[in-house]
Amino acid sequence: MINSNKAQPVMVGEDGLPPGARGWAMLSLAIGVGMASLDTAIANTALPAIASELHTTPAASVWIVNVYQLAMVATLLPFSALGEIVGYRRVFISGMFLFTLASLACALAWSLPSLVVARLFQGVGASAMMSVNTALLRVLYPRHLQGRAFGNNSLVVAVAFAIGPTAASLILATASWPWLFAINVPLGVAGFFVARRMLPATRLSGHTMDARTALYNVGAFGLLILLFGDAAHHAPLTTLLPELVAVALFFVLLLRRQRGHQAPMLPIDLFRRPLFFLSSMTAICTFAAQGLAFVSLPFYFEVTLGRSPIETGFLMTPWAVLVAVMAPIAGRLSDRYSPGVLGGIGLAALATGLLTLVWIPANPSVVDIGWRMALCGIGFGFFQAPNLKAIMGSAPPQRGGGASGVVATSRLVGQATGAALVAYCFTVSASQGTTYALCLAAGFAALACIASFSRLVVARPATHS
Repeated sequence: MINSNKAQPVMVGEDGLPPGARGWAMLSLAIGVGMASLDTAIANTALPAIASELHTTPAASVWIVNVYQLAMVATLLPFSALGEIVGYRRVFISGMFLFTLASLACALAWSLPSLVVARLFQGVGASAMMSVNTALLRVLYPRHLQGRAFGNNSLVVAVAFAIGPTAASLILATASWPWLFAINVPLGVAGFFVARRMLPATRLSGHTMDARTALYNVGAFGLLILLFGDAAHHAPLTTLLPELVAVALFFVLLLRRQRGHQAPMLPIDLFRRPLFFLSSMTAICTFAAQGLAFVSLPFYFEVTLGRSPIETGFLMTPWAVLVAVMAPIAGRLSDRYSPGVLGGIGLAALATGLLTLVWIPANPSVVDIGWRMALCGIGFGFFQAPNLKAIMGSAPPQRGGGASGVVATSRLVGQATGAALVAYCFTVSASQGTTYALCLAAGFAALACIASFSRLVVARPATHS
């Protein structure tokens, strides 16, 4: 970790930062989260070009995406725990420094192995930023404006995912693939200096970092994502079974090691809070639904309907655009209304939109597809900010880092689950795989809707826990 204490941090009060300082601090968070989210989206689009220029196979090039996601999921909870110990500010700034340096290494990579190693470090840097991002938002804004803060954060993520494929296509049309990563360098440098100057210092816990617990966590979650990826790529049972056993072993070791700890890295203490547990389950199920839809729909558009990749990108756009539109609106509403109600309404809309995609006409027009995708985007966008507020609000202030880590982990685990289930659906039926995947997505969205409305029952007792 770099010594970020040399910069004089802004001190934060109980009501957050003053509006001017808050805006600059929010800008630094938006740069970090935006870069981390954008690099998830653009890498998928650029894989064919990268594989061709590096003279490698498409199957091998998938590691460019997989290693980034694996590094993020494996280190999110250790970084969130570290944030409570050394400060969220220091972890975020260090993550931005590493991410920027790794982006430069990606741009200078000369082979697939060098690029994969650089992407590994880039994923670690992204993880450090994402692990404490939500915790920092919680201290930047006063309580009555935190829904707005989470809505703005969801907007940044949605915009990054929405423009990712288009930005990648435009860059590849005018320049070579290293520029996909080089554009992060000036942004990262600017964000780094703004963060050092404007991010506030926060209260530190009296806990210490347990290296063995962190190692068990990395093994458990890293192997879990590897297992999902191998299952999605039809790895043999002789590969999947040992990975499954190793995942179970590491989780057992992790739970035994952190038993009795006041601030466990895998925050079992927070999951004992009904509101926190239901909100986390809502997030996992919703992102699984998103993963199922986002991975399966391009196959339907391109293989079944015969659309080009560019047309497919435009057909996917209404979902992302409506998420970006609805996120800040839902964030503002969550400052006045129950997250359980807002999230439940949004997830009911998402489930309905997914079912309308299942029942789409045989030869749909652009309008037929567009309004269904828009309905899904409205529902998904209406869920995010209220759910973020529910997760963070149900955790005590001193456990903000653990709660923030769960936010990011829930998203990535849900998306990985959805992607793996798509592969299973296409294994069951190549012709009906998309239909099965969308049915599963609607089912996950319905489960998330039930979990969200269930929070109305437990919310009052949870506030006194």
